[in-house]
Amino acid sequence: MTRPGRLRAVAAAVAATLLFTAGCTAGDDDPPPAATPSATAAPSATSTVGGVSNPFGAHWDWSRYQQFGPYLRRLAGSATYEEISWCEIERTSGQADWAGLDEIASRSRELGITVHLKIRTGVCWATGGTARHTRGAANKTESAMPTDLGAYQRFVRSVVQRYGPYGVREYAIENEVNAPSYWAGSPEDYARLVRAAAETIRATDPKARVVDSGISSVAYGMGVADRLLRAGRVPDAVAAYQAYFQRRVGTRGQQIPAVTGEAQLRRALGTETNSRSLRFLAVTESLLTDRTVDVRQVHFYEHFSGVAPLLDYLRATTPPGTPIQAWEVGQFWRDGEGDPTSRAAEMVKTVTLLAAGGIGEISWLPLAYNPNNAAGSEVRYGLLDPDGTEREAGRMLAALADAARGATVTPLPASVAGRLNGVAFVRGGSSTLVLWSAADTPVTVPAAPGGRTGAVGSPLGAAGGGTTVTDVPVLVRADQPVERILATVR
Repeated sequence: MTRPGRLRAVAAAVAATLLFTAGCTAGDDDPPPAATPSATAAPSATSTVGGVSNPFGAHWDWSRYQQFGPYLRRLAGSATYEEISWCEIERTSGQADWAGLDEIASRSRELGITVHLKIRTGVCWATGGTARHTRGAANKTESAMPTDLGAYQRFVRSVVQRYGPYGVREYAIENEVNAPSYWAGSPEDYARLVRAAAETIRATDPKARVVDSGISSVAYGMGVADRLLRAGRVPDAVAAYQAYFQRRVGTRGQQIPAVTGEAQLRRALGTETNSRSLRFLAVTESLLTDRTVDVRQVHFYEHFSGVAPLLDYLRATTPPGTPIQAWEVGQFWRDGEGDPTSRAAEMVKTVTLLAAGGIGEISWLPLAYNPNNAAGSEVRYGLLDPDGTEREAGRMLAALADAARGATVTPLPASVAGRLNGVAFVRGGSSTLVLWSAADTPVTVPAAPGGRTGAVGSPLGAAGGGTTVTDVPVLVRADQPVERILATVR
């Protein structure tokens, strides 16, 4: 659910506050000098490797880079993405303006953050027709099928040639194509577009990887329930729907109704909107299966209890060995309900469960709350205040990034299942665990030699007599293997 500003406006805003990188002026037509490659290798349930050494990142508004820069440096080693539009970059055929994107790529590289690109067409001379959906101050439109696939491929080639030297290695084709406000064509049109783009991307840069559009968070929830229902697991389907959509019911009219039984669930899945989402989810999975697409992109804005059914779905429907990345993770909370402490704690639970489940890159969106949003309240929670001041949630994510950077990410051992939730980061002989109780009963983790513990985002102190773990996440660090630290949990 991205809301980027115009790239030209971004260039002007950044240029007003920052010096350009030597050899990379906004007006240059040539790409910048080659940088050290920062391709991201396939993530697994136990590691983060390649150019991305830290799985926890964010997505931000580049027009506020001056306020956000100090915090973003704390997320070094992570990945983010930038959405671009052919119609925006090449407003007149043959006349491309790369200034804004050049500056974004340069600044990302200086931050030590890998940038992925999401390539959209938009609606303009390149597609024909008239836009039906516009949104935001930048008047973003849906995308449509190009009238000339050869011209589209030439544009894609120019993107890859220009930004490969910046370290860009992943290219997503379109955004949330299940939504008419993002994609005007059919699933078959989308598949044809992806195949054309994938052919060009691989021919231009053999190290590059093709990423799907990122089906919306709500559509993934419908997919979770639909799969279980089709398998005859009706109670599981209803329970998964209720867990996933507990904050969404009634927010989109009849598209996300309350569901207590099979008949209601079938009606919910059968609406025009949800049927469309399931069709686009299916074509996305077919592109993964035939290896047209290399990386699966997930969007998730739900309650953390929805992570478990989502992970089950992803394991069942993603080809073995396919990297899964969460380019958009956030927290939908209708009417901005919830106090900052609970919202921050939930953020920790969401991102750690995703990491433990094998999601290799997790970008929180938005980085900072926009007080001028259309909802009028903070429906999606930011890590920072609008002026860049760190919130508790921001301190917590930065602490997770510190723990995870260059470490092996591993799920908790089965011996503590049902008692503890969380994830572990192992670096050398040291283990850092993020833990919270899986039930209402507190759990005690005995102190390990030299162990330290404390709240996520706060200084750690000596573990002393051990750590009492409640439903509020804590950090436990010791120079011991994870299994030994948790061996005598009680």
